[in-house]
Amino acid sequence: MKARDHFLTNSLDDLLAPGESGDGFAQAKRLLQRVASEVPAYRQLLQEERVDPAGIHRAADFALLPLLDKANYVRRFTHEEMVFGGDRGRCDFYAVSSGSTGEPTFWPRAAADEYPIAVRFEQVFRDMFRAHEKRTLAIVCFAMGTWVGGMFTTFCLRAVAEKGYRLMIATPGNKPDEILRIVERLGPDFEQIVLLGYPPFLKEVIDAGRVRGLDWGRYHPRLVLAGEVFSETWRELMAERAGVEDLIHFSASLYGTADAGVLAQETPLSVAIRRFLSKRPDLALEIFGDTRLPTLCQYDPTSRYFETVDGTLAFSGDNGVPLVRYHIADRGGILAHADMMTRLGAAGFDASLIPQYRRQPFVWVFGRANFTISYFGANIFPETVSLALEQPSVRGFVTGKFVMQVTEGLSDRPAFALAVELAQGVAASDAIAETVAQIVLGSLREFNSEFANYVPADLQRPIVALYPQGDPNYFPVGVKHRYSR
Repeated sequence: MKARDHFLTNSLDDLLAPGESGDGFAQAKRLLQRVASEVPAYRQLLQEERVDPAGIHRAADFALLPLLDKANYVRRFTHEEMVFGGDRGRCDFYAVSSGSTGEPTFWPRAAADEYPIAVRFEQVFRDMFRAHEKRTLAIVCFAMGTWVGGMFTTFCLRAVAEKGYRLMIATPGNKPDEILRIVERLGPDFEQIVLLGYPPFLKEVIDAGRVRGLDWGRYHPRLVLAGEVFSETWRELMAERAGVEDLIHFSASLYGTADAGVLAQETPLSVAIRRFLSKRPDLALEIFGDTRLPTLCQYDPTSRYFETVDGTLAFSGDNGVPLVRYHIADRGGILAHADMMTRLGAAGFDASLIPQYRRQPFVWVFGRANFTISYFGANIFPETVSLALEQPSVRGFVTGKFVMQVTEGLSDRPAFALAVELAQGVAASDAIAETVAQIVLGSLREFNSEFANYVPADLQRPIVALYPQGDPNYFPVGVKHRYSR
């Protein structure tokens, strides 16, 4: 249990890269050499691409290596071929997520793979919540079962607790009544509670507690969020409803995937920067290339080595299935800590507002580049909706074009909105809208296990709006169609 001993016996400061000097390339290069030598699938791929890993000397040379994705690597090779030594025997657990067609993707992992990820949770619970000093109840509100979120989070939290943090864990999953029962029954025994889950679901929990008269403020709640980008206005609303005034240390968003666990996390510094940029869209545009705010995190480059490829992210990291230049199709970017602070300082950002912070690089994420949307942490893929609209009961009425969108007012419940283009000469009717809604709902429940289990049943039915062919707002003629917004 070398990984376990390393995690338990070293302080957080010793586990993290030493500031700006740790760019991560040396570790990524060592990983490359080992994977090229010991992983059959990757060795074969390099041979086919005629790439010699011995020729990779500088960070710029990494671009010579093939980009990996599910199509050219994960679905092509067996689990045995993708692990070290071609032997899955070192692994003891499957992390499961659904793919673009709803077919689950299984990632073999070992307990040793989780301890490096537990460092990300330790950083959040120490730097954001001071859980090494405060009696803390962590309530895992991700779905439990075969899906990666709940089980993975629980394992990492138990590792943090094992290290000596004043942490107790409860695992009700995504069941609001059970979550609230735990809060009311166990909350008074702790100095703070931490709810871990998807943003819209935790909003449902907070609101449900308020309806039943629960005084959230007395429990000093904190949030750990994953899966979706949210606004700073949303963070403010949640803090207000939770009775919390310290917005910098109230919530932390995680950036992670089933492929490789947690890749990065919000920190007090990144939250302060994001709040600063929320009032300065021109500066946000300069840094991120968009006036919209992405999720802004910091990461340890010696644990996960990031690159940008045409405005999207690729990473390298050691896991049950080690990955080199794995392209996750998330639109985003990276920036060194010194470069970020220089830009912000010139614009008037006062870093002294955060007395202590880590000099880790930044990564930001807008979301999937392939039109996928996230709803209660479940990825909704265009292919699943297309499959529904191709069924005999509806295909005569629609063109097959649609636009997916998650809508949510600050005080309203989120909704899955679906704009659908009608076939030429077909008039909109309630009957057609109802048929589309039911068949899309059925398709999502059948082919997307995350959707069926993550999204509350009463919010699964899409809100369908029908538009005439060529509608300029949703289906303009002559331009490339986008299936989500």
